Amino acid sequence: MSRNFDFEVLYREQEKELPDFIRRLYRTSSFYRQKLQGAGILPEDIRTFSDLAAVPFTDKYELRQAYPLGLAAVPEENIVRIHSSSGTTGKPIIIPYTVRDVNIWAEMMARCLKMAGVTAGDRVQITPGYGLWTAGIGFQAGVERLGAMAIPTGAGNTEKQLELMEDPQTTVIIATASYGLLLAEEIGRRGLRPILGLRLGIFGSERWGEKMRRRIEEILGIETFDIYGLTEIYGPGVGIDCPAHEGIHMWTDHLLLEIIDPVTGERLPPGQQGELVITTLTKEGAPLLRYRTHDLTRLKPEACSCGAPYPLIDRILARTDDMIKIKGVNIYPGQIDHILHLIPGASSEYQIVLRRHQGKDEMEITVEHERGADPSAVAAHCRQYIKSKIGITVEVKAVPQGTLPRSEKKTRRIYDYREEQMDPLKVS
Repeated sequence: MSRNFDFEVLYREQEKELPDFIRRLYRTSSFYRQKLQGAGILPEDIRTFSDLAAVPFTDKYELRQAYPLGLAAVPEENIVRIHSSSGTTGKPIIIPYTVRDVNIWAEMMARCLKMAGVTAGDRVQITPGYGLWTAGIGFQAGVERLGAMAIPTGAGNTEKQLELMEDPQTTVIIATASYGLLLAEEIGRRGLRPILGLRLGIFGSERWGEKMRRRIEEILGIETFDIYGLTEIYGPGVGIDCPAHEGIHMWTDHLLLEIIDPVTGERLPPGQQGELVITTLTKEGAPLLRYRTHDLTRLKPEACSCGAPYPLIDRILARTDDMIKIKGVNIYPGQIDHILHLIPGASSEYQIVLRRHQGKDEMEITVEHERGADPSAVAAHCRQYIKSKIGITVEVKAVPQGTLPRSEKKTRRIYDYREEQMDPLKVS
């Protein structure tokens, strides 16, 4: 019988730290001092979890305006490192770290690895990129803090990755979910599994579904774990799912979590789906107050059966900025993942193409089918489920497994050509 997680007890504990955090933020961060003053809020106004609801949110667009070091809440001599978002949609977000920030992040990452079953005896191959991106160096710090052997291959060069899996006998692979699938399929094609020592996989950096998880696990014969994080909130390692696989444990000794309605901003209770908002209670270099992650999930009311004292969120359904609006209906890629999970013979990979024809939006989905499955049946079931569960009619095509592109980074699944096809006279 499952028991509920006591969020009231958690909030009371976090309320002990909240006033000190707000005072420190007001004193040290010109970014937040101006933000709070602009909202007419003084530090003494925020003492409880309820008081926090009156504080304006922080969004990534504001963080971009603070480029390069406007987010710093410490003197420059206390900044020992910076990391950055990709900046693919504008100016990157620069996040400064203090020594304490780096240590806390390494400890959270080591906690993630330990929860997934990594030990000091493991050999951990780290395939995410290094440099300004947080992933590679974040995983390496956690592996070393745990006392395991780090094999820091970095991104790409699949031939070298496979060679290093075989020769030093890697036991744990860390990657984006997309690259995890690419590696698994290549290992399967070459028949390498019997000579490898892999036992665990830790994948993140993008939303991935149960179909992909099962496919990677079946090919490699390993257990996989979904790790969560954002560059703005340290990086990867602020949460992970455990061997019970009931959700993602979030490290609430460092993070205060809220779920809000992404449209109204209203705070939602545990159990209701919305957008995850995070306050970084212990961060020094660039602390964040009510930061909108744009990730859709929910605080799970149930406590995890593993017995860990940290609350669960659901695995991320989607990002609010990944939403597709077509024929008046809002669609998230995670909904397609869920539908594929329900369809016998459907594989994990899909691609969505949006076009405009004669003034009307059209959506075509290409899905991969498993070997031996009837492609026409898979496509028909997919069309039927999308109609019944999402409410729109779309074209669906099923193709053999391995047809769609694979990625060494994150897989692009949505191609929207509607703006390109608009009549320029109507646009003007």
